[in-house]
Amino acid sequence: MDSRNSVHTTVSLLLLICFSVSGCRGATRPHVIFIVADDLGWNDVSWHNPDIISPHLDGLARDGVILGSSYVQPNCSPSRSCFMSGKYPYHTGLQSGVIYPLEPRGMPLSLTTLPEKLKEAGYINHMVGKWHLGFCNQQYLPTSRGFDTFVGFYLGLEDHYTHRRGGYDMRFNDTLYSEAEGIYSTELFGQRAVDIINSHPSDQPLFLYLSFQAVHGPLQVPQRYEDMNSHIKNRRRRRYSAMVTAMDEAVGNVRQALEATGLMENSVIIFNTDNGGPAHKVSNNLPLRGSKNTLYEGGTKGPAFVYSKKHIKKTGYINNQMIHAVDWFPTILHLAGVTPDRDIDGVNQWPTLSEGVISARKEFVYNIDESQAAIRVGKYKLIQGSAGDLNGWYPVVGSGASPTYVTGESIDFRLYDIEADPSEHFDLASQFPSIVKLMKRKLKQYRKSTVPAGNQPHDQRGNPNNFGGAWSPGWC
Repeated sequence: MDSRNSVHTTVSLLLLICFSVSGCRGATRPHVIFIVADDLGWNDVSWHNPDIISPHLDGLARDGVILGSSYVQPNCSPSRSCFMSGKYPYHTGLQSGVIYPLEPRGMPLSLTTLPEKLKEAGYINHMVGKWHLGFCNQQYLPTSRGFDTFVGFYLGLEDHYTHRRGGYDMRFNDTLYSEAEGIYSTELFGQRAVDIINSHPSDQPLFLYLSFQAVHGPLQVPQRYEDMNSHIKNRRRRRYSAMVTAMDEAVGNVRQALEATGLMENSVIIFNTDNGGPAHKVSNNLPLRGSKNTLYEGGTKGPAFVYSKKHIKKTGYINNQMIHAVDWFPTILHLAGVTPDRDIDGVNQWPTLSEGVISARKEFVYNIDESQAAIRVGKYKLIQGSAGDLNGWYPVVGSGASPTYVTGESIDFRLYDIEADPSEHFDLASQFPSIVKLMKRKLKQYRKSTVPAGNQPHDQRGNPNNFGGAWSPGWC
């Protein structure tokens, strides 16, 4: 063998070894763009509702895989903890509602987060938008939980322009971002995402967690988006729909940046919502029952899709396999070539998403709390206790129709066949007592691993007046 052949063989062997070892193939691993909308209802996207103007999201969804059975938690912080930890909230103490501004708590520091695990594969991790997983201690902040950069806000329910909720709440990394005041948050976050993509080094994998404030209240949007939705006559519904359109344009800009930089060829885009829409106010969850903050399908099943030019083999259809928010953690880690810890609740759904095979998930927990619980096993859903006060079917705001409520409903156990009755009209508990018995046994097993809820009394040490008028860490 001459020297040239020897060198060629050696290089080939080194390349083979390199592509089999995690530390050598960072550039071949897909860039992951994980987009989360806030309070987006089931029927607030154009692939479910033609009244909604969201052509960029619609194009990605229809060219990718639309998820017809993607589940989240009934409200914000619990869902976001699922994304970041791969664990059900009842296993992390986050099962009892959102983290309030003056609560001295956050997502437990004992949890290893998704971006922390992605660092093992050489990912550069950026977060843009809403955090809502605690801020009272520096260790709870995104930049302490695996993100290399953060532009966004800690709380929720703040003004989209002034970024205030009693105090100012917008940061660039850990520093107050006063330059953002007056800029509409959807446009601010969309531009930040574009800037990240444009400056990203091509030889390293990217994880971008783009967590929009849209379409959470207050209902605020630049007039040009409202003008685009003039076909919607009710003012509140028009503004809400216009907020979807604004978010859609931001996503379109992100897609354009990915295409222009060449990153799209090796990217996976995931779109999800953090909970069902507040249908009792302005969003549209039809035909699903219930609103945000309930364990009914309207509070827990959200619009979602995955898109990739390269990594998905079967596209252009609706995948109705069961997927839960905790599954994104191991699924994204699988894409990165990283093995998750064994104690998570999520399962890797990539074979289902990329090839359309049957989901590895056969059951999941909607939530388990002191006064309520719900689980799904196969096609059946069991609810114990109250599923939430907003338990009706809410018509579109401005339609003139009245909500349909259920009165006198049992607060013991209720059973629904979600495949045959996805809008939960028919309680089957009295007809199938043997199924109820089996599911009660399953629920009892789940309950054995429950961690007490970590809710805390409000602590005025966190008042923004103590920090120059801004919501800040350093008080717990």
